[in-house]
Amino acid sequence: MLTSWAQQPPYDVVPDAEPPYYRIRYEAQADEGMLDLPVQFTLWVPPKLAKLRGVIVHQHGCGEGSCRSGITGAFDLHWQALAKRHDCALLAPSYEQPQSADCQRWCDPRNGSDLAFQQALVDLGEKSGHPELAKVPWALWGHSGGGTWSGIMTLLHPDRIAATWLRSGTPLLSSLPDRPTAKPVKLPEEPLPVPIMINLGTEEGVTVTEGRFAGVWPRAKVFFRAIRENGGLIGIAIDPLTGHQCGNQRYLAIPWMDECLAARLPKKPGENLRPMPTSNAWLAGLEQKAAVAADEYSGDPKDAIWLPGQRLAEAWQQYVNDTRVVDSTPPPPPTNVAVNEGRVTWTADADLESGIQQFIILRDGVPIAKVPDEPKNRFGRPIFQGLQYSDTPTQPLMKMESVDSGWKMEVDAVYQVVTVNTAGLRSDVSDPTMGR
Repeated sequence: MLTSWAQQPPYDVVPDAEPPYYRIRYEAQADEGMLDLPVQFTLWVPPKLAKLRGVIVHQHGCGEGSCRSGITGAFDLHWQALAKRHDCALLAPSYEQPQSADCQRWCDPRNGSDLAFQQALVDLGEKSGHPELAKVPWALWGHSGGGTWSGIMTLLHPDRIAATWLRSGTPLLSSLPDRPTAKPVKLPEEPLPVPIMINLGTEEGVTVTEGRFAGVWPRAKVFFRAIRENGGLIGIAIDPLTGHQCGNQRYLAIPWMDECLAARLPKKPGENLRPMPTSNAWLAGLEQKAAVAADEYSGDPKDAIWLPGQRLAEAWQQYVNDTRVVDSTPPPPPTNVAVNEGRVTWTADADLESGIQQFIILRDGVPIAKVPDEPKNRFGRPIFQGLQYSDTPTQPLMKMESVDSGWKMEVDAVYQVVTVNTAGLRSDVSDPTMGR
């Protein structure tokens, strides 16, 4: 039965969505086959981009807290860096699910969220001046119930999807007595052309075999083997430090997506997805932490973790050992530094490999402040925007600004800003700006 729903806290606490951000919200629908929960979608489009080549979808998990976290997904600077590199938009849904509601109402796209998602692409395309959004390929990232949603969408629309990352959630291939509302999904007869990575925490059934999330690993293995035995390109990355929270997964997920998008997105807008290259693949045993080139693998390839090449295989090995994916390239320097009566503002792109940890503000070459002073993240590496359970920035969003307490109107000073990424690497200093 559909319950009347007016938007209310916490789903009405949202950051402003002024260009390059766009937002649309749909009320719950009573018609059969339609989504019976409200949902809002927020889109970010790289400024000055003429044509989109794709859209990256960052899908939260189940429960009110995770659904609420989706509100800030499109504002994530690190995911924006990935989208910008590939001329993609970044889209984050927020399904307005009451805590007690059945998550299957939205995390199974066959219950109406597929239709709502595709309608949002049309409407946001018109709103943003990018009507091609309705037709471009998708790259799907999903956590928990969002992983289920992304996985089912991949099976429903394999020709539309460039790559899929499933964190702590996979589709069911058969019914489970303890999940009566979860409907199984059928695999296509042909090998799935979409590269997929399953990602989960070791406490989700690998080393901790009891509790709420202990079934994640057994279900992941069933899905993995079914796809792999049919010739699909699928891998598994087990996070050795976490349970159901996302942890440091973005430091593997974003480079992995980068590799897949570079290989698969059409060279020109409007063309079809390209096949994922397989000649340079690396393989690893299902429960091992070392990978080798495919032609050196001695086991059964149909039961082996598939990785797209040496660079990602090395990053995967670092991740599954301690999540410390190595980064040797510094971030880009900040731009557009401005000073107004001691208030320093700037803009900055995130480092693709390691995001942003903090900024250092310099006056006449001497550091005077850090923003934030002590970056925090209880789920992984300290990060400028903070991090929620479903891998999205905390609210209120952090601002790129700092007030110089020692500012004096009558004294000329030169201000610069430095970006520090989460690997501890510093950018070059920004261009100098005079402040008085």
